[in-house]
Amino acid sequence: MGLLSHLTVGISVAVMVGYFMSLKKINVSNVVLEIRKEYDYIVVGGGSAGAVLASRLSEKDDVTVLLLEAGGEETENPLYHVPTGCFVLQKTEADWGYYTEPQKFSHFGLKGNRSYWPRGKVLGGTSILNFMMYNRGSRYDYDKWASQGCTGWAYDDVLSYFLKSEDILIPTLKDSKFHNTGGYLGVSHARVTPLVDYYLKAAEELGFKLVDYNGEEFEGFAETQFTIRNAERSSTSRAFLRRAMHRQNLHVSSHSHVVKIIMDKMVAVGVEMIRGGRKYQIHAIKEVILSAGAIGSPQILMLSGIGPKSHLDELGIPLIANLPVGENLQDHLMLTVPTGINITGSVTENAMSSWWTIAQYFLFGTGYLSSPFLEVVAHVHTEKNEFKTIPDIQLIFISGIPKKDLIELRDDIKKEMRSKLPVEGFVGLVGLLHPKSRGTIRLRSRDPFDPPIIQPNYLAEKDDVKTFIRGFRVMEKYLSTKVMQKIGVSLDLLNITVCGGHEFLSDDYVECLVRHNAVTIYHPTSTCKMGSPEDPSTVVDPQLRVKGIERLRVVDASVMPDVTSGNTNAPTIMIAEKAAVIIQEK
Repeated sequence: MGLLSHLTVGISVAVMVGYFMSLKKINVSNVVLEIRKEYDYIVVGGGSAGAVLASRLSEKDDVTVLLLEAGGEETENPLYHVPTGCFVLQKTEADWGYYTEPQKFSHFGLKGNRSYWPRGKVLGGTSILNFMMYNRGSRYDYDKWASQGCTGWAYDDVLSYFLKSEDILIPTLKDSKFHNTGGYLGVSHARVTPLVDYYLKAAEELGFKLVDYNGEEFEGFAETQFTIRNAERSSTSRAFLRRAMHRQNLHVSSHSHVVKIIMDKMVAVGVEMIRGGRKYQIHAIKEVILSAGAIGSPQILMLSGIGPKSHLDELGIPLIANLPVGENLQDHLMLTVPTGINITGSVTENAMSSWWTIAQYFLFGTGYLSSPFLEVVAHVHTEKNEFKTIPDIQLIFISGIPKKDLIELRDDIKKEMRSKLPVEGFVGLVGLLHPKSRGTIRLRSRDPFDPPIIQPNYLAEKDDVKTFIRGFRVMEKYLSTKVMQKIGVSLDLLNITVCGGHEFLSDDYVECLVRHNAVTIYHPTSTCKMGSPEDPSTVVDPQLRVKGIERLRVVDASVMPDVTSGNTNAPTIMIAEKAAVIIQEK
């Protein structure tokens, strides 16, 4: 039985033990059965952005807010709140379960040359499924947005919205001007193994700084910050929505699939949605706000006649606005670098299924179940550029070796790699922060229940492969430090038959690894690009209003002009915080 199988057993038992503990926290009084005919604001999508936005808009009791979520309630499954649950929540009822199209330049080692894309289908959205890494990205990301026409979105403009959400639970950071206490979103460390000390000592040996990557300096190594409070996942539904559920001006409707925006010429006047087989049309007095994510928001816009004319014409959808909806798709890819070690202390199969692990968690809020194991993260630059030294690679260290196939490898590669996996070890991830390759989201049909065509075009740009190779060299050098060699680290597990035609670890060999085995780290963005209204590549303006359409905004990761330098959950929450203020002050 693999680590993930043992992990499933351990968590399942833990959930049975903890189920009644969770019941007392459930408050779904405003998850409504009867929906009014009209609300001031209709928010479509109750995920990382939508839950925050609905909570903030409803703080003013003179407006009514309806939040529509296609999935269920986050209180339906206690597993949603256990941090280690992130390893087993994919392909459950809380997941849309998307697949990309077969890839031409990548994914050669995956079944069907395609990638599985988990996306949250539950109140809290992907903040229920993700690995909880709290990473705002770099100052450069937002200053670049501003330089490209996103007025008001420079780093100094958005920092206050990051701070507004945050309740930093790390004692050494509580006095930092880059952090805040008292916000709704708990942010903490989640160290559970002694490997953290080895990771950080090896970094120092190589000359890297130890930093607060959400603070003054982004580049360097750090113990990972997570959206975890009291050993439980701090999802947006739990952190923001639950505290708003008592408000009479906020209604939440789960299992409600929005199929289109109702338009009156160039004005959004409501939405059409289906719940329990029944069709509803709900009027928005002030605005319709799409927060359905980088896949869902462009899908709904195009189904409503807002998108590329040529594509909508192909499907016979009447055109309302010819905009580049679904263009500019970006995502982060990561290459896994597993290694064995000659010491104990990593997360193993036996430890995950032990009663002591379960007892630790529910009695003390400690132990393996309290962490997703991604204990250290680094951001490094591999070449100089116009912005001097901007990190283009992310390194993540997972303190264990999952033996269950999370990425649907080809059977021959899976069999070969699994046969060599050790008991004790860790996985290093090498991630591409600023891909040049761009993809698209397209409708598969006019059926709103038909999953869209996801074409990320991974590694279509040769420069992406070159950056990956440079990033791998950083990892290779890091794993060759005295600290790492002392604990028996090696790259032998990367020696696989499918790349055997190249000299082991040569540039050609690493390119082979990347094109076969690099996979998504689940950060799709940028399909409803924000920018100047005069820029033909943009869909929304800096106030997040859909160009040419009145009373319609998009508020989620799809508006990012470019993907940020790291995990995208924190920036998505920031976007919602800022959007709420923009809307309330208009």
